[in-house]
Amino acid sequence: MEKFIIEGGHRLRGEVTPSGNKNAALPMLAACLLTEEPVTLHNIPNIRDVLTMKALLQSLGASVEAIDEHTWKIQAKNIKASDLDPELCKEIRASILLAGPMTARTGELRLSPPGGDVIGRRRVDTHILALKSLGASAAYEPQNKNFHFKAKNGLSGAVILLDEASVTATENAIMAAVVAKGETVLRNAASEPHVQELCRFLNSLGAKIENIGSNTLHIQGVSSLNGGEFTIGPDYLEVVSFIGAAVVTGGSIRLKNSAPQYLDMVRLVFNRLGVDWGVEGDDLIIPEEQRLVIEPDLGNAIPQISVMPWPAFPTDLMSIAIVVASQSKGTILFHDWMYPSRMYFTDKLVGMGAHIVLCDPHRCIVQGPGSLVGEYLDSPDIRAGIALVLAALAARGKSEIRNVQQIDRGYERVDQKLKLLGANIERVAD
Repeated sequence: MEKFIIEGGHRLRGEVTPSGNKNAALPMLAACLLTEEPVTLHNIPNIRDVLTMKALLQSLGASVEAIDEHTWKIQAKNIKASDLDPELCKEIRASILLAGPMTARTGELRLSPPGGDVIGRRRVDTHILALKSLGASAAYEPQNKNFHFKAKNGLSGAVILLDEASVTATENAIMAAVVAKGETVLRNAASEPHVQELCRFLNSLGAKIENIGSNTLHIQGVSSLNGGEFTIGPDYLEVVSFIGAAVVTGGSIRLKNSAPQYLDMVRLVFNRLGVDWGVEGDDLIIPEEQRLVIEPDLGNAIPQISVMPWPAFPTDLMSIAIVVASQSKGTILFHDWMYPSRMYFTDKLVGMGAHIVLCDPHRCIVQGPGSLVGEYLDSPDIRAGIALVLAALAARGKSEIRNVQQIDRGYERVDQKLKLLGANIERVAD
């Protein structure tokens, strides 16, 4: 076990390059199971969740060769229908992403309950409904809580209306549909950047997916996929995390290769918190001078930030926005209807001096700016964990953040990157 010791009050300055998008890498690794031919993926983030997915692929018979720290060559020539290791499955939510490609490739998969962040109930019903629409059967085994997927006669294209715009259910449906017989029309599909990247990756292997970036995808099934090579784009969640870190410390940084085309809605929301940045090519420049004044609604009404499916503001950035708002002048309401435990970390911010009222499990009111002081903290999940790091960077005095393996699941060497920007942060044994 390790913890971060952070002395706040140091302005961040310099340049940093974000790692590859974890939420793109995980489905792409799963999609490698769809082809017998070798696939090379570049810019893979070296983080715990990705290493767990690697172990899952290897347990199914795939070979994974590290060309370098961020480049892997994957070949799933001799994979076998198998029960997934329950200990590995409970480490990551993304284990559910193996359902689509394995059912399509081998006709069967028994999946233990997926794990991941404890932020409330995360249903798998949409995955099951999508795969059933393509001709698979899916049984729940209550004695061991396993999901048993079967498609002995193969999969066939269908018109599918997802009952929610679930990212991982969309990805599972896409991966299964690209090798199903006939055409699939996938409606109410999620369209996050990592879903778009998965589609482009599959097309580079010979899939036929149209309307990428929309919520209605047209997929013409092919008999098989080829091998290929693909570079994973930057993690926009990490990009915004560093924007937040610069802002709350009063710093000025350049974020290299940050795919600003995906940040339009995030920019609108952060503008309401008094934050803006410049764009030079693929780089973002976060200036030292920020207004940090919350913009009220018409009639001086308290504004509200709500999460919604892409291209609206994503739930995974809510925790970071709350910390930024705690350092902005004014009052604002945050509403995350997706997860009933997302807001519980705010009590740790209150303990540091933030002015936050938790209205219910889904809503909180933030009044800023609040002067933060160092505190002893535990990281409850990836996103709340990085938000606590931001708060500690802004606070007076020292903070200790324990349980940092949660943060490591989604951020590659974040302490080293922050240190290069001038943060006073140390990783020590707990």
